Amino acid sequence: MADDQVSVGVLSLHTSKETKAILNSIEALGHEAHWLRHDTIEVTIEDGVVSIEPPVDVVINRLLLSRTDKLGEFLGLAYVYADVVPILNRPEAVLRALHKFAAATTLSAKGIAVPDSYLALDQARLDEFAPTYGERAVYKFTIGTHGEGTSLVRTDELLEPLAMDRQTFLQEFIETDVDRPFDYRIYVVGGEVVGAMCRTAREGEFRTNVAEGGAVEDVTDSLPTMVKEMAIDVTETVGLDYAGIDIIERDGTWYVLEVNTTAGFRGLFAATDVNPAPFIAKLAIDQVGGTVDPDRVDMLTETLDDSIPSCHPGLNENRDEHRPPIGYTERVSVSGTAGTETVLAKSDTGARRTSIDLGLAAEIGAGPIKQSTRVRSGLRQTAKARPVVDLVVGVSGTWHTVTASIEDRNHMVYPVLLGRDILQHYHVDVTRGVEEE
Repeated sequence: MADDQVSVGVLSLHTSKETKAILNSIEALGHEAHWLRHDTIEVTIEDGVVSIEPPVDVVINRLLLSRTDKLGEFLGLAYVYADVVPILNRPEAVLRALHKFAAATTLSAKGIAVPDSYLALDQARLDEFAPTYGERAVYKFTIGTHGEGTSLVRTDELLEPLAMDRQTFLQEFIETDVDRPFDYRIYVVGGEVVGAMCRTAREGEFRTNVAEGGAVEDVTDSLPTMVKEMAIDVTETVGLDYAGIDIIERDGTWYVLEVNTTAGFRGLFAATDVNPAPFIAKLAIDQVGGTVDPDRVDMLTETLDDSIPSCHPGLNENRDEHRPPIGYTERVSVSGTAGTETVLAKSDTGARRTSIDLGLAAEIGAGPIKQSTRVRSGLRQTAKARPVVDLVVGVSGTWHTVTASIEDRNHMVYPVLLGRDILQHYHVDVTRGVEEE
């Protein structure tokens, strides 16, 4: 490694375009990149000294916390790194931004405008207060992403403080004088706006998220100066190094809707032809005194390289040498509160999460149902909601506790589908299998 070369770790336990784009940018800027994930992370405390493997000089935090039921474990992992090396974004700032009501209180306390909001843990209080916002209000999960858990509701309906075991709150609906609602997503990195887009909701929808079909338009150069300064101020107030800030205008007043710590790049790049990844990579490298060619950064922002980075552990040909084999089909044990059953399962490397048949789950007493997840299958363009439960699965004497989705697999050959949450521990051999008895 050159004297001025920096080793940058990207802490990301999921695979995304953004993670891969940042890793590729680090390498393209002449520095060493490490993907900090399930199969690479090692931390040792010995004689009072903390050692991390792979060794890195700085960490970029890309943990996707809004979709996990292991929030404490993931945040704790971020704190592990934050106590050893500099980290962008720090875990305490991420938590503040992640909880939408906490972010709103932080901003409001600093005089930054947010929509009027109401949080109550008692249903009667929520129902009593709701009409204060008129006939309609926005009903939100305190933690969610891509518009998940956000809906427009009538205030004369009964509202629950918990939905799918998720805390909720009410927010006034900021109406504009146009048929299709719109807002601005402003991407801030290192105290500078690197790109901004106007997001317009699709017909019949009030959410502007790209994931919900929102249309995008470049407004980087036309955005009012005060709005750019507001986005920068919001990022600094919450304590983040980079973020996507959502802002809306009503009657000349600008309101902050949300602060996103892991905002996607796809919509922004489609609108602006600007890839934020090189700016984030540069910020991390600068943090620890590394050198970066600014012209190289500008050039890299013109393309979104989300190809598999060369540091991907899967490109190591020896990666599977020490992993036990598992076949395309395998006999496994599934265990719940009512008992254990041995069944034939199919391995599916395309599935992120293991799934179990509804009837089998009831038979073994899997549960209770914890939440709901949205799953895409086959050629389906829209995701289908499925309940999820903790499930204990035994494979060749090794037991794995995973959060499995429940579906009606009665018409299918295999009552259990093994997803990557289990298969990551094995070398999948598609030539090997167990025949149905």
